[in-house]
Amino acid sequence: MATDAAFLLVSFGGPEGPDDVMPFLRNVTAGRDVPHDRLAQVAEHYELFGGVSPINAQCRDLIRAIEKDFASSGIELPVYWGNRNWRPYLAEAMQVMADDGVSTAIAFVTSAYSSFSSCRQYLDDIERARATVGKKAPLVTKIPPYYPHEGFIASFTDAAARAMESLPEEVRAGAELVFTAHSIPDSMAAASGPRGGAYRAQLAEAAGLVAAGLGRTSWKLAYQSRSGPPAVPWLGPDISDCLTGLARAGAPAVVVVPIGFVSDHMEVLFDLDVEAARTASDLGLPLARAATPATDPRFVAMISSLVSDFAAMHGWQAAMDLGPDAAMFCGQNCCGARAQDGS
Repeated sequence: MATDAAFLLVSFGGPEGPDDVMPFLRNVTAGRDVPHDRLAQVAEHYELFGGVSPINAQCRDLIRAIEKDFASSGIELPVYWGNRNWRPYLAEAMQVMADDGVSTAIAFVTSAYSSFSSCRQYLDDIERARATVGKKAPLVTKIPPYYPHEGFIASFTDAAARAMESLPEEVRAGAELVFTAHSIPDSMAAASGPRGGAYRAQLAEAAGLVAAGLGRTSWKLAYQSRSGPPAVPWLGPDISDCLTGLARAGAPAVVVVPIGFVSDHMEVLFDLDVEAARTASDLGLPLARAATPATDPRFVAMISSLVSDFAAMHGWQAAMDLGPDAAMFCGQNCCGARAQDGS
């Protein structure tokens, strides 16, 4: 591989102490006129965990795992890391790469699906960061959505099996499978992917693959972490409503699989491990939550494989010659524009 090439991990970012929380939330909601009271309400979720999101620590762990796997796979690429909403910011990472003489990089985003917020917005962030750095900024190719990859699916399948085994034996066989993902506005979901509607379809495909690996034909897809004005339609059902419906239908237990998340964002810790768990407890419904891929060896090996496949199929020089837009895999507006409805 080219000596002036690099690997760039791109993630959402999160606060690493109480003083970071409100500035971080302002970054996340910039330009959306979210009231201070709403931000303060969300900040309380972080306060339950000492003002620290797990995502940055998990990115550091992932970087160490990637570097180790690259070394064993013969991938000689330096690894950089930049976030959308908190330090280290993407523009800072881009500047460091430029200063180090990196001319082209392949980016892996900690989001596996197609939608504006999970794909296109990261592409826009990358281009803004490149513009900030200027002419010396490396060209960046983003790996496209990887939700059906066997390494991604296998890590969730085993995590779901372990969660199932943690339930009391008498309810294990009849436990319902519920897959969850971050809700987005209906309008954004309709615009996702090159032909629209990809976000929901991709989640359903991934959920079906995991369920099949567990020998299950019955499962449900629910959503979590809704925000925005109540009058604006977002994807549903909400996880709490789903749990309530299952309890009323006589389900003996539930295994919740956060199929929409690569690692334990605050939304996983609070919306599932606190709120959903509280709902299940109130309903008398035993609940186990499957782990996210994080640094599962198969997930890490998937990243190495995707990087190797790109180099074999396209070559680093080809990416440089094509230019920044053509080298991105994802076409212009592949995942639609930001929904103008409180997303």
